[in-house]
Amino acid sequence: MIRKIVRMFLMSLIALSMLVVVEFHVKAYGLDSSEVDLVHRLESLDKDVPPIKGGPEKTRRQDEDPIPLTTLQLQYPDTVFLQGPTTENKVALTFDDGPDPRFTPSVLDVLQEYDVPATFFLLGSRAEAYPDLTTRILNEGHVIGNHTFWHPDLVEEGEIDILVREVETTEATLESIIGYQTTLFRPPYGFLYDELVDELINLKYSIIGWSVDSLDWQEISPDEIISNIYDQMQPGAIVLMHDGTDAEGDQTETIEALQQLIPELQEQGYEFVTVPNLLNIPYQR
Repeated sequence: MIRKIVRMFLMSLIALSMLVVVEFHVKAYGLDSSEVDLVHRLESLDKDVPPIKGGPEKTRRQDEDPIPLTTLQLQYPDTVFLQGPTTENKVALTFDDGPDPRFTPSVLDVLQEYDVPATFFLLGSRAEAYPDLTTRILNEGHVIGNHTFWHPDLVEEGEIDILVREVETTEATLESIIGYQTTLFRPPYGFLYDELVDELINLKYSIIGWSVDSLDWQEISPDEIISNIYDQMQPGAIVLMHDGTDAEGDQTETIEALQQLIPELQEQGYEFVTVPNLLNIPYQR
């Protein structure tokens, strides 16, 4: 009986503390109702999302120097894609490491507000954990690609069998949820080497890189994210952003940047399309 009372007391205390946090954000920062909803979701969600096995993007991409995707694109021009044609004002937004219940819903809300289709490279482990969110991505007109199951560093692992297992497990997971097998693959961290590319060709994938890195994986400010994109933006651009991160990470800056970036680029005449639309390649088998 005493244990039950103590447990109820602790649960009430946790709930009260969450309300206090939300109220603090409302008063201190003047948040509107949608932003309050985001704060509430961040405070109330179980943050134990499936992990990024290779480690945080920030750490991994600063510590290693693999073969650049630009080099692999020259070697494999029919398989590795970094951007689309520059003859039309079409660009593609892409998002990695989701679905993440802390951030993906708000990213989708912004895309829906401005009627923008995007391409989401999903982790199989997170798609499996959050099938409803995966289905929402599909149902709102976005294209889904394969980003491995656990997000390993494929170059550091250095084994073809690991690539095959990661890709095929993710493909089976995605197919069971969205009803098709994708032909789009993005390597974690953008890290590959020749033999891995050869195996992906055998598996009949197009490898999708990017020409514009928002650097949002560095958890910089919204203004810095926008500036990074503007500095590299041109017709045919494939823009790298993230709707997911590791357990301790935060992509709210990405969401804030999108709210300003999308309408400004639309005013400049850019049309947002999916990667397969931009590149005129298939996205499903």
